[in-house]
Amino acid sequence: MEAYLDNAATTPVLPEVCSIMVKVMEEDYGNPSSKHTKGMAAEKYIKNAAEDIAALMKCQPKEIVFTSGGTEANNLAIIGAATANSRKGKHIITTSIEHSSVYEPLTYLEKQGFEVTYLPVDSNGIIDGDVLADAIRDDTILVSVMYVNNEIGAIQDIKKLSSIIKRADAGILFHVDAIQAYGKYKIIPKNLGADFISVSGHKIHAPKGSGFLYIKDKTKINPVIFGGGQQRGMRSGTENVPAIAGLGLASKIIYGMEGRTEKLYMLKKKLAGRLLEIDGVHINGIDGIALEQTAPHIVSASFEGVKSEVLLHALAAKGVFVSSGSACSSNHPGISGTLRATGLKNSLLDSVLRFSFSVLTEETQIDYAADVLEEELPVLRKFTRK
Repeated sequence: MEAYLDNAATTPVLPEVCSIMVKVMEEDYGNPSSKHTKGMAAEKYIKNAAEDIAALMKCQPKEIVFTSGGTEANNLAIIGAATANSRKGKHIITTSIEHSSVYEPLTYLEKQGFEVTYLPVDSNGIIDGDVLADAIRDDTILVSVMYVNNEIGAIQDIKKLSSIIKRADAGILFHVDAIQAYGKYKIIPKNLGADFISVSGHKIHAPKGSGFLYIKDKTKINPVIFGGGQQRGMRSGTENVPAIAGLGLASKIIYGMEGRTEKLYMLKKKLAGRLLEIDGVHINGIDGIALEQTAPHIVSASFEGVKSEVLLHALAAKGVFVSSGSACSSNHPGISGTLRATGLKNSLLDSVLRFSFSVLTEETQIDYAADVLEEELPVLRKFTRK
């Protein structure tokens, strides 16, 4: 049997999404900038995808800029917003548990003379609104916060944070990395109070190399890729029409699935329950809170006495595929990974695995993974002690 439990890393592409991508590549393969019928047919896929996504987000199609994925969307939002608004100030605020695609653009900006404040988090990966308020200065131009943390599933109260930011200064721009939240929660920019929202397609059963950045209309931002002026000059380069078509369709399918979040929470509870029956296993990011207060598709667990890489490979040999929970640490000086930021004790830092689900995950896969863990852990622990 096989249990693919690494969906926070990437998801399998839905059959319907594969079909529309093949159709674009085989039949409607024109350059969307071309003026002939083949080009216009290709351009229609882009237009339809933007309209479908905008309808789901209750925003305007022109506020959707397609990218090569979440990393490019984060880079465009952060570097584009910072450089466009640098006359007002050069101070940026983020958290200590962001993805490297946020940290690295910030590192670049620091070398260009910007100053970045990294907010601490509690044991569950949550930032304190008062700490955010205190960090805002007269020269603050941008705040970037991850909606759902990719390692432990911590959920930030984006609406509350936006209110704090805009109350301090309505001109401060707010970027939300929603890569792990899109498809799990309703993402309505107006309700969240976000100026930028980054999304990646391959987290919701669309292809790798697809994504978009929501940019609130009339928001001041510079492009970071220059060339032919596609997408109203915000992202030059011939559009990846098959991927964009796939992303638009995957968005419609996922948001059209009733009970998807409830299913994910059911799987999460089942796995967490099985894991806690095993000696020396700790669930991370639920210090005094319920599982339902964390993202529905992620479980981070520490396994005492076994290094994560050893356990990961032992599971993979039995057809159980997961991630090493400590692998997503930032390379930014002074900024450690999510688990270190939450205060997880050193003895557990190198024994973390992340299990993550999708709408395609079945209960039998959860049971199989738990059975394999129960079988392998005692053997690995015995071997480690020798």
